[in-house]
Amino acid sequence: MGFAAPARAACENLSEQGRGYIVCRFDLSNDALALYWRGADGTPLGSPSRLAEELGAQGKKLIFAMNAGMYDKALGPVGLYIENGRLLHNANTRNGFGNFHLKPNGVFYFGDGKAGVMETSRFLKARINARFATQSGPMLVIDGQIHPKIQPDGPSEKMRNGVGVRDGKIVIFAISTEPVSFHDFAQLFRDRLGTQNALFLDGSISTLYAPPMPGIGGWNSLGPMVGVTEGP
Repeated sequence: MGFAAPARAACENLSEQGRGYIVCRFDLSNDALALYWRGADGTPLGSPSRLAEELGAQGKKLIFAMNAGMYDKALGPVGLYIENGRLLHNANTRNGFGNFHLKPNGVFYFGDGKAGVMETSRFLKARINARFATQSGPMLVIDGQIHPKIQPDGPSEKMRNGVGVRDGKIVIFAISTEPVSFHDFAQLFRDRLGTQNALFLDGSISTLYAPPMPGIGGWNSLGPMVGVTEGP
């Protein structure tokens, strides 16, 4: 009698231009991807460990989680956020400071076996009826080109994570295992991972839960997260 292999995220270690990354790929034809923000008690979940506990109570096993977009001091999304078909925060098209406002920013959206990453203005004009969506910024790669404001000699190096999509259904998450520049991170998505559009999710607080891979981050005050589960 055979035994099923333990569930685990489809992740691997990669080295690109001498920098280390963990890359996780999921096929929406088979993998149960969703966004999560608040728990059953209505408060922000805050961490993959609490998300795993809540899903476990539903008979589901969390095999992957990552922070999924920028958030405010109350751990709420600062931009568009749609969870299971419900619009919980409107799109943010204002100007401002910081990475989120380094326009163009973008939206990672998915549901019903399809996914994409798109500039925010395009997404809003297209009126895409997404089951899940989260806005973050800046875009890393736009139609095969690195964001025009991301410079090759940019001096800022931080832990970073982001997402890109291939073939309309293969979702690729990446997180650096060491500080990297925006340009190096964008190049990873364009040149190594082959995503025509990719979105920066955050830096410094970048978090990964993907057993048996070693966890990254360990934060307990995160906003929205993206997760993959197995179970009913």
